[in-house]
Amino acid sequence: MKTRSFFEKFSITAIFGWLFVFGFLPFVLIVIASFLQRGDNEFLIYTLTLESYIKIFDPIYMQIFLVSLKFSIITTLICLVFAFPFAYFLSKMPKKYTNLLLILTIIPFWTSSLVRTYALMILLKTKGLINSFLIFVGLINEPLELLYTDIAVIIGLVYTLLPFMILPLYASFSKLDYRLVEAANDLGATKFAIMTKIIIPIVMPGIIAGVALVFLPSLGMFYIPDLLGGAQDLIIGNFIKNQFLVFRDWPFGSVASVVLTIIMLFLIWLYSLSSKISNQKDKNEFV
Repeated sequence: MKTRSFFEKFSITAIFGWLFVFGFLPFVLIVIASFLQRGDNEFLIYTLTLESYIKIFDPIYMQIFLVSLKFSIITTLICLVFAFPFAYFLSKMPKKYTNLLLILTIIPFWTSSLVRTYALMILLKTKGLINSFLIFVGLINEPLELLYTDIAVIIGLVYTLLPFMILPLYASFSKLDYRLVEAANDLGATKFAIMTKIIIPIVMPGIIAGVALVFLPSLGMFYIPDLLGGAQDLIIGNFIKNQFLVFRDWPFGSVASVVLTIIMLFLIWLYSLSSKISNQKDKNEFV
């Protein structure tokens, strides 16, 4: 019993130590750097200032946040539209087919997302596979401009993040009691009523979790817009990377990181709040 207690304490200590060293401590350093000044020959000048925080509210930089939100919202909606029916039918399939499709869904995680993004470039470029196929079958006469466009960026984000929407939705659908759907059918409910009154409320925790898992990472991804969009539209991930690596303005890059973190924490709080409201509603209905 003492041995088990020792391993439990060791595991908890190791986890908290890891999070403190590689999570909390770097964020504290970023916050500190956001209040310092940029030097001409040094990364930081240890003089406290709010200059970078005032600068971030310039309309030019606010536009970057708005563009980032646009890409994230579109990506999240597309992922939800594709993942919802897929997870629904996946939950109704025989177990052997379900396991196979789940493995196929998870397989992309076995390869670096950067490698998969380069693979998308091969598909989308002017002489890529998609344009070559469309010309071959006679649907187009000239290659389409797919690469280095907003559409390419959204395709890359959806392709990378779609599994994060499918898995929580499938987990919610797998808990759905389809006898409720059958009972609603017997009572003459329309398909629309069944979907809006029974299925969606029950799987709402999965929808909220999937939206959070897709929306939050899409805000900070910088390599997909760089590679597929040619950085034509600067989003917050690229902006932060450029401040640190290109312009060497560490204080301003730190401010942008802090603002992005605050936005993400706010969205996580909304997710937690909506989950509590949903759970409380379920308890009230049960009572």
